[in-house]
Amino acid sequence: MQEIKDWYDSLKQSVEKIIIGKEDVIRLLLTALLCEGHVLLEDVPGVGKTILARSVAKSIGGVFKRIQGTPDLMPTDIIGVSIYNPSDKKFKFHPGPITGNIVLIDEINRATPRSQSALLEAMENRKISVEGKTLKLPEPFLIIATENPVEFEGTFPLPEAQKDRFFLTLQMGYPDKKSEDEILLSHNRIKHPVDDLARITDIDTVIKMQKKVKTVNVPESLENMILAVVRETREEERLELGASPRASRDLYRGVQASAAIKGNSQARLEDLLPLIVPVLLKRIKIKPEYLLRKVNEEKIIED
Repeated sequence: MQEIKDWYDSLKQSVEKIIIGKEDVIRLLLTALLCEGHVLLEDVPGVGKTILARSVAKSIGGVFKRIQGTPDLMPTDIIGVSIYNPSDKKFKFHPGPITGNIVLIDEINRATPRSQSALLEAMENRKISVEGKTLKLPEPFLIIATENPVEFEGTFPLPEAQKDRFFLTLQMGYPDKKSEDEILLSHNRIKHPVDDLARITDIDTVIKMQKKVKTVNVPESLENMILAVVRETREEERLELGASPRASRDLYRGVQASAAIKGNSQARLEDLLPLIVPVLLKRIKIKPEYLLRKVNEEKIIED
């Protein structure tokens, strides 16, 4: 697994040139990329969510696309649309931004449920259906959706089925003083810092690493622990909805990737613990009476 570790270290160092002081966030995002999972970035505006997505796309040499969530966003604005060409009297399909390698959906909860539902097939099956035809999306394919957790006017909460399709949830958080000083200095230039990033890997290598990470061994004892944690959420009295089997699968894949980026061919308990909260956070639902008591998801998962 040394090859994956070296690949991960070089990719992480590239992104850290732009995203300063957020090592844990970068590690989890690259873990999701290795696991072919999608990421929900939940945080206030201006903390670098868009720049993080652009930095990863530039570093892997992938196609970056951005979709702005708005109430008037239509499914065709995401998937694409067929336009009639009078010269040859045929309809030609023009693909939408969903066909990128790294797709940023900014403020996903501002899009209507109809537009949000257009993402479900793409997120799970890596394909889209247009006019009776199925189109395969490019590999690798990573959706990074952002959500503002403090602004609810004019928003549409994500349905449980959609939240379950995100591999993990991340919060960027505000930078500390030292990191913010470095951010100010890095922007004291004519060009944006992301424009100076060099490609340090390619698409074929990313796909190769995604396949290789699946060969990491997960001991039976660790597999049983993953299943026990997920089952516990279904039996927890404070929860209205427990984690799905997809959560078990994602934790399993996550520990494989976590071990691989350290150069290990076998997963350990230390690979599981940092993943439990981000993977399960949006996959459980608290009963209303416990919400009134200020109980949150993270507290229940930690318990």
